[in-house]
Amino acid sequence: MPRYDYDLIAIGAGAGGFVSAKLAAGLGKKVALIEKSLLGGECTNRGCVPSKALIKAAAVAHQVKHLRDYGLDAGDVNLSAKNVMQYVRGAVKKVYDSHPAAAFEKLGITVLFGEPKFIDSHRVSLGDTILSADKFMIATGSSAFIPLIEGLASAPYLSNENLFDLESLPPSLIILGAGPIGMEMASALNHLGVAITVVEMSDRIMVREDEELARLLAEKLTADGITFLMGTKAVRVSRKDGGIILTVEDAQKRRRDIGAASILVAVGRKPNVEGLDLDKAGVAWTPKGITTDGFLRTTAPNIIACGDVVGPYQFSHMTEYQAVTAVRNAFLPFRKKVNYDTVVWCTFTDPEFAHAGLTEHEARERHGDAISVYRYEYKNTDRGRTDLAEFGRAKFICDRRGRLLGAHILGERAGELIHEAQLLRHLNLSFTKIAPMIHVYPTFTDVVRQPAKLLYVDRLRNNPVLKLLAKVLGKKK
Repeated sequence: MPRYDYDLIAIGAGAGGFVSAKLAAGLGKKVALIEKSLLGGECTNRGCVPSKALIKAAAVAHQVKHLRDYGLDAGDVNLSAKNVMQYVRGAVKKVYDSHPAAAFEKLGITVLFGEPKFIDSHRVSLGDTILSADKFMIATGSSAFIPLIEGLASAPYLSNENLFDLESLPPSLIILGAGPIGMEMASALNHLGVAITVVEMSDRIMVREDEELARLLAEKLTADGITFLMGTKAVRVSRKDGGIILTVEDAQKRRRDIGAASILVAVGRKPNVEGLDLDKAGVAWTPKGITTDGFLRTTAPNIIACGDVVGPYQFSHMTEYQAVTAVRNAFLPFRKKVNYDTVVWCTFTDPEFAHAGLTEHEARERHGDAISVYRYEYKNTDRGRTDLAEFGRAKFICDRRGRLLGAHILGERAGELIHEAQLLRHLNLSFTKIAPMIHVYPTFTDVVRQPAKLLYVDRLRNNPVLKLLAKVLGKKK
């Protein structure tokens, strides 16, 4: 008889659980997948999918409002966003329905629902049932962090967990936090006619991004009508006339009240570790998440973990990367450590803001002045001119060998364009490799190709052999 019921039990049916279960089953392992709520996890139901659907609707609305800029006249367009949340929930359902429990069962994966609790490192209780496994994968994700602000708990506040349940959009909204979630929602909802005020304790938006481009984005969003209260702390929330009043305090301790129909909390995420009884399994954790080593093993050697509950990056694509690495390490020889040097992400504001590697500030801290920085403006691309998408800037930071330390793109289709730079970083190749490549014309790829050409020319100009040759040839003349 087998020692355990399963070879692997994955706890959490989001991206991490999905990938872990499928990979382990593909390796011939007996697998169970446990989810306490909905398959697909936070990303499908409350995060990536509904937010991107809302962002798409906002982009369409923005284009309709600017039809005349393209030489089009549809008369007086009465644009209403009253049904936009129905579209968003429909998009979520499409994605949700594409991952039914039956599809996992066909792969030999047992799908169970409930809230498991560890009994020890090899057993969990699921209601009245006890399940055992050789190995466990913890992929329970994260949830919205709600700060302790006077009156907030009793106010009808929004987070990503209930925002997309709204039947209609509020006429005005205060957003706490100028990070990725806050900025995506601010940008989208502003295009859909919601009056947006952003309250942020820092003196800049999106503190993990390259400062130069983050400030450029802030200027664009301000010009679009979003109000920013930077260096400002939320002190108290109260209810008035069906809306809310937020009392804020600036750096000089001066207070003022601002009003809105509702308030959205977007100040960060917290790992979902409560209720698992991790201590009984010997799994250490902190408020930042479950403690893992470079192989994604917890302090209980047979228990691995991935995704938001681990960090350090809370992105679905990072979760998938971690899940593959952790399961391979658990069941295959030749263990491999996780490598975050080539992390990449995109914030889907309007315009998009893509990030790969080090910011300029980080690069200078590590390498001093032994770096070169190349920029290119969207307004200098022919595709930007034809598409009226001339706002934006690409920025590339290279070391002395021309390898990309960081790439940052603010502009149209930045989330797609960043991958050309990301491929070079992944393969540890010089940025100059882009220069001789044939690119389709006219495309936005000019914001990547043209800086690469500039670097290529600079390296030719500064090549000591070519300098000597030019000097010799010059003397012969």
